[in-house]
Amino acid sequence: MRFRNKCYDKGIKISTTFALPNIVVGNLNVGGTGKTPHVEYLINLLKDHYKIAVLSRGYKRKSKGFLLANKHTTTNLIGDEPMQYHLKFKSVMVAVDSDRVNGFNQLKKLKNKPEVVLLDDAFQHRQIKAPINILLTAYNNLYIDDQMLPSGNLRELPSNAKRASHIIVTKCPKHLSPNEMNSISKRIHPNVNQKLFFTSINYQTHIFNNKAQIAVNILQQYKIVLVTGIENPEPLKQFLLIQNIDFVHLKYADHHNFTEKDKTKINNKLKEFNTSKALILTTEKDYVRSFYGAEKVFYLPIEVVFLKNSKEFNQEILDYVGQSSRNS
Repeated sequence: MRFRNKCYDKGIKISTTFALPNIVVGNLNVGGTGKTPHVEYLINLLKDHYKIAVLSRGYKRKSKGFLLANKHTTTNLIGDEPMQYHLKFKSVMVAVDSDRVNGFNQLKKLKNKPEVVLLDDAFQHRQIKAPINILLTAYNNLYIDDQMLPSGNLRELPSNAKRASHIIVTKCPKHLSPNEMNSISKRIHPNVNQKLFFTSINYQTHIFNNKAQIAVNILQQYKIVLVTGIENPEPLKQFLLIQNIDFVHLKYADHHNFTEKDKTKINNKLKEFNTSKALILTTEKDYVRSFYGAEKVFYLPIEVVFLKNSKEFNQEILDYVGQSSRNS
């Protein structure tokens, strides 16, 4: 990785720049930093003003090359996170391509081409050099405390954080003190050209499926099987415990594709409750990937909240996209 990055730094390997506004969201770790809700934050910030495309590699998809999502697209074709964007934001173009430069060029060729491209999970994909490069690091697993694979969960050395224009400490406690923010800032030690922000996760007030919704504040009346196939389900578990919600947890690996055998096991666990007031609760990503349309399966949406300086972050993004749009 050090040799590869040196090749890019010295121009031996070339990074492509595009006039069309583009923003990278990524991390140094393997999963668990909250990329999807942060991409959704940017979509919500920009979607009323610009035509947006999200470009991802489509992790674990069963297709190859460039693919633009349409009404016939399935999770198998584009992957779970792109499918979540596709189902949730009807006005947003969602595309996948492991070759990000080719994917970007294909988007530019579209008759109704996007005005801004969000590059999902692309921090380590240096084929494209983006003016806004957002690096995410989780509060309980900062990249400065981690090690390279296989000893730790880093895909790159911590020193490569220097490429970021913005660093966001994600999944922070909602009442993180100014003193602790200052302490983390000193440890991360962003350079003079980097901005450091802190975000937390908000769980919404209702759980949903494609047919119904139930208020979180009445879930105490239900018996729940919690099913997760994400890197770190602990924040979700803690949220349910704080709400005094009774659940049993079936934990699977990140991006797990649930088989019929898995679903039979989950449904049998649900039947053990022997009550009509029982349901299966999962994450939005797991719901889209494996349970969309399934009876008695619901998901709990999440959203990103900045602990401070949200107006500054929003304005920097809007100013960049606005200025770049005028120049492209």
